[in-house]
Amino acid sequence: MNEQFNVIVIDDHPLFRKGVVQLLALDPRFVVVGEAASGAEGLVLVQEHNPDLVILDLNMKGMDGIATLRAMKELDIDSRIVMLTVSDQSSDLVAAVRAGADGYLLKDMEPEEIVARLAEALDGQMAIPERLGRALALALREDDGSERNAMLASLTDREREILVCLAHGLSNKLVGRELGIAEGTVKVHVKSLLRKLSFRSRLEAAIWAVELGIK
Repeated sequence: MNEQFNVIVIDDHPLFRKGVVQLLALDPRFVVVGEAASGAEGLVLVQEHNPDLVILDLNMKGMDGIATLRAMKELDIDSRIVMLTVSDQSSDLVAAVRAGADGYLLKDMEPEEIVARLAEALDGQMAIPERLGRALALALREDDGSERNAMLASLTDREREILVCLAHGLSNKLVGRELGIAEGTVKVHVKSLLRKLSFRSRLEAAIWAVELGIK
């Protein structure tokens, strides 16, 4: 990843927000184009900049992280959205992923690991600590999956191939390379398969596919 990525940081704790901005400034891949102290302020910035990555706090006064995330998903943007929070509660994790989060990281993680996971999210991989990944997989497994299993049959052969690629953590670019199709075509197929399976994010679809043993 030699290219640079525009980032917006949204967190209502000034000290932590500044710390994240300073951390990202140490890595030439990241360019912070805006920071916000509230969800509402963040929405304005995201619409203005359409960044590659949004780092979003979960527990904020007023418009919380989940509400902000849902509002962003209604916008016409291609941003990857990663939650960065103190909460390791599986209920918060599941809520964030189902609202469309592309990653869920904890504020007590080592700074180097946070940066590494953010880079993974930008590459289309699952940006989530291993222990939280197990919790999410368990929650998805406990769902009534019969309806989704039936919807799996509604996927086209190409969409199923792409779902397998998502389960392996491939980015759109790598999926396109693997299947010999354009990156833009991959995006169209991903949106279609997420809609058919009633998922809001690649992350949720990928973990579900892994749990289902789709290969």
